[in-house]
Amino acid sequence: MRSSRRTVLSSVGTAATIGVAGCLGGGSDVPDYDCDTSSPADAPSELPRPVLGDPDADVTVAVFKDFACPHCATWELEEAPTIESEYADPGTIRYEHWDFPIPVDDTWSLGVASAARGVQDRLDDEAFFSFAKTAFEHHESYSWDVVGYAAEEAGADPCPAIRDGEHGTYETVVSSDRQTGIDRGVEATPTVFVNGDPVAEPTADAVATAIENAR
Repeated sequence: MRSSRRTVLSSVGTAATIGVAGCLGGGSDVPDYDCDTSSPADAPSELPRPVLGDPDADVTVAVFKDFACPHCATWELEEAPTIESEYADPGTIRYEHWDFPIPVDDTWSLGVASAARGVQDRLDDEAFFSFAKTAFEHHESYSWDVVGYAAEEAGADPCPAIRDGEHGTYETVVSSDRQTGIDRGVEATPTVFVNGDPVAEPTADAVATAIENAR
């Protein structure tokens, strides 16, 4: 299930007003990190797509998510593991992450996405997805310490992740994903496409059916 609200998208490069998901992000016993994040890193303009499974698989599952959306957390923690274990891990599909900050939350929708892409950039896609799962586990209690904790759990240095989140280092990369989503008609998060066709409901059963029909 996805909730929705109306939001104006002109602030992120479009003059259209469309219906999008409206989800509210929200303690947590994570460590306290003492990081000097005063100096922003160089801002890259592009980054490879985070992918699980076989990059050359005939079936592509693309999921558009907002890190502050609780329904995205439900997908990530309750539905996606089935798709990953049954289809991505055996190499049956190419499973793609796409950022779509609505934003649900002005700080965390973009901040956590930017931190996640920084983890990917410094390590790899596996670390990105590890970061994402830990982050979604704490989506109701985000803080920069949570971002650092998610990075550390993924094997990354927490301080650069916090810096990337605070400064929006990967904002251009994240915003490019978002624009692609708008161009493809994304109006809510999570939205799942199988070989370019939207799946009506973001559930493991519905996505698995779409995968089987596409094979």
